[in-house]
Amino acid sequence: MARLFAITNQKGGVGKTTTSINLAASLAATKKRVLLVDMDPQGNATMGVGVDKYDLFLSVLDVLVGECDAKEAIQRDGSKQFDVLPANADLTAAEVELLDIDHKETRLARALTGIQADYDFIIIDCPPSLNMLTVNALAAADSILVPMQCEYYALEGLSSLVDTINKIQRVINPNLHLEGILRTMYDPRNSLTNEVSQQLKDYFGDRLYRTVIPRNVRLAEAPSYGLPVLNYDRQSKGAIAYLALAGEVIRRAEQIAMSA
Repeated sequence: MARLFAITNQKGGVGKTTTSINLAASLAATKKRVLLVDMDPQGNATMGVGVDKYDLFLSVLDVLVGECDAKEAIQRDGSKQFDVLPANADLTAAEVELLDIDHKETRLARALTGIQADYDFIIIDCPPSLNMLTVNALAAADSILVPMQCEYYALEGLSSLVDTINKIQRVINPNLHLEGILRTMYDPRNSLTNEVSQQLKDYFGDRLYRTVIPRNVRLAEAPSYGLPVLNYDRQSKGAIAYLALAGEVIRRAEQIAMSA
């Protein structure tokens, strides 16, 4: 059965979509079967892997409201390496359309249950807010991966996110846990970066990934070509970093499987 990762942080601009796309591509590069689920109405993860969000016949919205099964809406990414459950601006209607539907918090979880055996990893890209879409992602996930910049306000937001995770655990998904914190846009020359990084190590210990994602021009350029950075510039620092992250994710998953 697939391990389901929700890539989330209530703060915007921390690299959630970049991480979702490039972790999915890097896991696929190691021959893992991967599904990327776009739960953000901006559809950036969809476009960032070469799927046209303006030309979708079926999307994750149709899955959530029961218009189709997940398998019917899934497409291959532009490079034909992994699967994508795409999204576009229609997903903004989900909040309203889900109001009158039973078990609205667990619609995504129910939809993915039937296809979990088809994948090794399912990566869910969450919107930068705590709304019904994020709640659905957290209700479906086993693990949460939190990308964050090493800056003061990021720590404040992280505290709020941990509180949210605890509430979801109590009320909806007792199996949910914080898998790891990923330091993104990392610049070791910045003294604040090093200070916040040390605080994260002290507080989160092993849940802080050893891999850090550097500031990298290639990472910023790749989405405009509809490509993960691995397909855009395999030798770039960003591509190498996300391959290293995939290795960490796989090792942790194997350890969990062995201890189960």
